[in-house]
Amino acid sequence: MLHVRSHNYPLLVRRWERAAATAGLEMREFAESGGFPIHCLASVPSRDERPSLYISAGIHGDEAASTEGLINWVEKNPRLIPKFRTLIFPCLNPWGLVNNCRLDPRGRDLNRCFNKSRVPQIRAQVKILAHSRFDLALMLHEDFDAHGVYVYEVSGRRPFWAEKFLEATAAHLPHDPRRSIEGRRARNGIVRRKITPDLMPDWPEAFLLHFAHASRTFTIETPSEFAIDARVAAQEAVLDVAAQLCLVSQRDPAGN
Repeated sequence: MLHVRSHNYPLLVRRWERAAATAGLEMREFAESGGFPIHCLASVPSRDERPSLYISAGIHGDEAASTEGLINWVEKNPRLIPKFRTLIFPCLNPWGLVNNCRLDPRGRDLNRCFNKSRVPQIRAQVKILAHSRFDLALMLHEDFDAHGVYVYEVSGRRPFWAEKFLEATAAHLPHDPRRSIEGRRARNGIVRRKITPDLMPDWPEAFLLHFAHASRTFTIETPSEFAIDARVAAQEAVLDVAAQLCLVSQRDPAGN
């Protein structure tokens, strides 16, 4: 087991401090929850034409491969990160991570709070996002019911990318073969659908990104009952492919 300390939040913060300095990211505390500081990392502000990338992880504290995969990927790619204008939320629920709990210390599912202002940390996150646009937004998650990796892709922007993500994860984990995932039609590990603001009364993070901030929006789900080393590797594989697709798309928007 390579990731036995994946629920150690102070260690995660120290790793991010080192990684931020190496990759040229600014790290700051923007909120607090359950006695733990919550951080974001961003590229130094500029008006250049680099592709823009949004990544978040750890909004559910019992999904440790998301936070571990993200920090591993940034640590391994200090020369790649500066090719993007980047905003990263590396662990949105540190209390949940430490306690291996999906919810926050007040029993709230933070991923159902993005169209409401009742949660201070969500208000602070939304404020950071104000007036921002991203070429790609990735929300990294896990699912204890999953039979393999699956991807939510909000349809609309072509060519689609979810197939590429699952090709990348195949070396580490199978895709989820179910035809219905969370009550939604799935095919070969992909849930691809159009969404409207009234589809859910309580918005997940992906809805806010799709409607207000991102050209492409994906939620990545690895199966949390599988070995953590494989799950972390799968998360990293998605990030590798996503970064390359984003760079190629900037050079050739038509995807030729």
